[in-house]
Amino acid sequence: MTASYRTVVGAFAGTGLLVRGGFQPSEGETGSLVLIGNAGPEMWAGFAAGRKDEPDPLDAWTRRVVNPLARQLGADAVYPNDRPYQPFQSWAKRAEPVYPSPLGILIHPEYGLWHAYRAALRFPHILDGLPARKDVPSPCDSCAGKPCLSACPVGAFDGKSYDVEACAGHLRDGDVPDCANLGCRARDACPIATGWRYPPEQIAFHMAAFVKSRGGPWPR
Repeated sequence: MTASYRTVVGAFAGTGLLVRGGFQPSEGETGSLVLIGNAGPEMWAGFAAGRKDEPDPLDAWTRRVVNPLARQLGADAVYPNDRPYQPFQSWAKRAEPVYPSPLGILIHPEYGLWHAYRAALRFPHILDGLPARKDVPSPCDSCAGKPCLSACPVGAFDGKSYDVEACAGHLRDGDVPDCANLGCRARDACPIATGWRYPPEQIAFHMAAFVKSRGGPWPR
């Protein structure tokens, strides 16, 4: 089928995943690319209902949702963990008004830091109705005090770099505050889009996945 942007949005309605914009090709490129992701708590309900006992359950669930829809829409699906790695952050900046925050995470003017990109759909044609990127400034530009930079209990963020090992070590040790279950204190200190905060179960899931990725056991 020859999909339009509206068709793509409709196909993902009710899945827990969001169509996060896209872009037309630049000179020398062909086709269109549309980003698929999540924002706020909606994804967690869909994932919890369809989760299986398997390695990397969120990635696996995402593929089960996205792959059949991609085939239906006539697109190829690619994922952030596919190799060779694709420039998802660069794609995101072309599709939406997202900007690097002082924490390094891309911040969105509506969703704040409570969002992610899970897949991209590559179409061989230019999609009808593909919206232009909105020209909205970064909310960090007008944020007084940058509370995110002073909230980390181990000072892992300085606005320019991220001390991954200090963060992971705190989580593994189980020291207070209990960031492993409460979530990243720096991320939580951001005053933008607090209504889109992930539910506690999702936050704990992501923190556990991060500790595992650093080769450490979950704190007891």
